[in-house]
Amino acid sequence: MSFELIPAIDLLDGNVVRLQQGRREEQTIYSSDPTAFAENFERAGARILHIVDLNGAFDGRFGNLHLVRQIRQVTKMHLEFGGGIRSVSDAEEAWSAGVDDVIIGTRAVEDIEFVRNVLKEHSDRVIIGVDARDGYVATRGWTEQSQTTALEFAKRMLDLGCRKIIYTDIATDGMLEGPNLEGLKTIARAVPEMQVIASGGISSLTDIEATRELGLPNVPGCISGRALYDGRIDLALAVRIARCSDDQDR
Repeated sequence: MSFELIPAIDLLDGNVVRLQQGRREEQTIYSSDPTAFAENFERAGARILHIVDLNGAFDGRFGNLHLVRQIRQVTKMHLEFGGGIRSVSDAEEAWSAGVDDVIIGTRAVEDIEFVRNVLKEHSDRVIIGVDARDGYVATRGWTEQSQTTALEFAKRMLDLGCRKIIYTDIATDGMLEGPNLEGLKTIARAVPEMQVIASGGISSLTDIEATRELGLPNVPGCISGRALYDGRIDLALAVRIARCSDDQDR
């Protein structure tokens, strides 16, 4: 089974940062040069780059799209981008900046008609973010909790024509304590027609292997950020391990 490790770049006020469980006040700044970060990831073998504009996620307005344009100019990676996409015009602005796929989170929870319309026209370029805390979907940079369970939400998105989601377990994000594999299995098995990218808690090569070896055919990859920044995971090695089809390939 093909499987990809997807490095993440979270942008806040022009810097590459990581937050603990999505809390803005608990941020670690890793770099003021996101473009160099992206280039390093590509050199290590990454094919996909996950980018989040945290200013957009928190405030509803892009704050780092100019940096995305710069990354597009210097890399050939497939770029998936989210944070602050609240309208079709926001999505179009992101696509015009060179993004391949847009990730819609908060707006997908709050406005089903918007989701239906954007998926009708661009289902192959839209990813829905399913960010879960204690089983319920969180919105607005994870600062607010909805009354919708992640499982219900994922099924609703499938019904609207969504074919790809990113499932993030907030409790594990940025904590370097391993992913919530049970939560991932529950979501993936409930929506077998959708691709489910795993996010949150990927902090070691063992975590990558454990996620891959769940053997879920609709889970084609996992996202990691802080562990790469801290040097806990060697990206070049992790990319090779993630793509192995069996132990003999390692």
